[in-house]
Amino acid sequence: MSNYILEMNNISKEFTGVKALTDVNFKVEKGEIHCLIGENGAGKSTLMKVLSGVYPYGTYKGDIVFEDDIQAFHKISDSVKAGIAIIYQELALFPDLTVYENIFAGNEIKRGSVVDWNKTIAEAKKMLQRVGLDVNPEVLIKDLGVGKQQLVEIAKALSKHVKLLILDEPTAALNENDSENLLNLLRELKKQGITCIMISHKLKEVISIADKATVLRDGRTICTLDGAKGEITENTIIRNMVGREIEDIYPKRANKSFGSKILEIKNWTAYDPELGRHVVKDVNLHVKKGEIVGIAGLMGSGRTELARSIFGNPKSYKLQGELLVNGSPQSFKHPKDAIKEGIAYVTEDRKGDGLFLIQDIKSNISAANLKGISQNGVINDNKEIRVASDYKSSLNVKAPSIEQIVGNLSGGNQQKVSIGKWLYVGPQLLILDEPTRGIDVGAKFEIYTIMNKLIADGMSIIMISSELGEILGMSDRIYVMAEGAIKGELPIEEANQENIMQFATQ
Repeated sequence: MSNYILEMNNISKEFTGVKALTDVNFKVEKGEIHCLIGENGAGKSTLMKVLSGVYPYGTYKGDIVFEDDIQAFHKISDSVKAGIAIIYQELALFPDLTVYENIFAGNEIKRGSVVDWNKTIAEAKKMLQRVGLDVNPEVLIKDLGVGKQQLVEIAKALSKHVKLLILDEPTAALNENDSENLLNLLRELKKQGITCIMISHKLKEVISIADKATVLRDGRTICTLDGAKGEITENTIIRNMVGREIEDIYPKRANKSFGSKILEIKNWTAYDPELGRHVVKDVNLHVKKGEIVGIAGLMGSGRTELARSIFGNPKSYKLQGELLVNGSPQSFKHPKDAIKEGIAYVTEDRKGDGLFLIQDIKSNISAANLKGISQNGVINDNKEIRVASDYKSSLNVKAPSIEQIVGNLSGGNQQKVSIGKWLYVGPQLLILDEPTRGIDVGAKFEIYTIMNKLIADGMSIIMISSELGEILGMSDRIYVMAEGAIKGELPIEEANQENIMQFATQ
């Protein structure tokens, strides 16, 4: 018998004439943690969808060998029966059902034709214990945080006697503590004999956990790196992912000079009537012209709520305090009021709130400033084309044309379109909420380069990020939030991971 639990041999997959995968070879040994890495659009998710039966047998070329047998998965349930489970970044849980109902959804424990709920709850407790999640199995999914929901997904996979567990960007929406807990769980599952494939853009995670790492680029296998041989290093991964060296992922600005205060808020408080509590508490903050101000903090610390309360308060919080733009007091009733004063906000949820995924690049770029391409209420199609083409070029959006549907772009290119949409309103202050979430290292470098160019052109940026490296690498000054309040302010010269986390956990 082979030592490989999985062999994917010469896998090729096309979509209407476009080759997504070309002769990909991917082998995973039993009981290892194998990371699959590459830029957005490299083919990682496509390869896993071929493996799991989302793209059924007959729609691709090549062979899938699982536990020494050639497989022909015609649907997802076929791969599940074989012992393969995949957990996507967007969790597939039912928010209004209990934890135990979710764990055994589609895999109900029955006595005859009737679901045995007592045994279901008892077995759910065992699965929760196995993943180290101490919650009542009768609690609703919607009442759990994202980190705990992720563990429920893994418990669900374990209930199906999984042999190969695939996780697609499992820590993308998690804070550092939850991310570390998840990685520790994967190490424990490895001890139990479960093989894991993890797709991740977070290179530090890959380096810390991977036994082996396979790099894809442009739909092809580039190499497989062996951790035991010391091959899994940041420089080696980046060089193979992007086909070039990136000496410093956080590009430096040659000249730093800050002007007067663009934005200032004083004793700023936001009460959320829906939640029945304050989400922002007595915040004092300012941003100067030509400055990147980082806002750090754990998930739930109030960073996004602060950004929304500044950007015209779309969530209808009850606000108190002062907001000044260029020294002039303002009271924004709607995001359009903030836009008029030169403030733009790139949301953390580009797919849900930031973009129209079923529309093309052209329509998305102009969406926030239709007046800019209109005359007497009529859209000037030629001007819209010129504007969209200019932003596609200046932001290096990789797409065949501005007619490309945004939902078909990679995460990095979607983010560039989202930024372009808000640059077209001509802001003096750009709020970037998790600007590189879920995008690869090459695209991150491009986003950082865009940020530096905007600053050089006289803009100011507030950057909210859960990645401490990003906060430290790009900010000129850092505010740290916890429980809706500013717990600390640090000039970049005094900031490090330790003191940021110290403030964030107060």
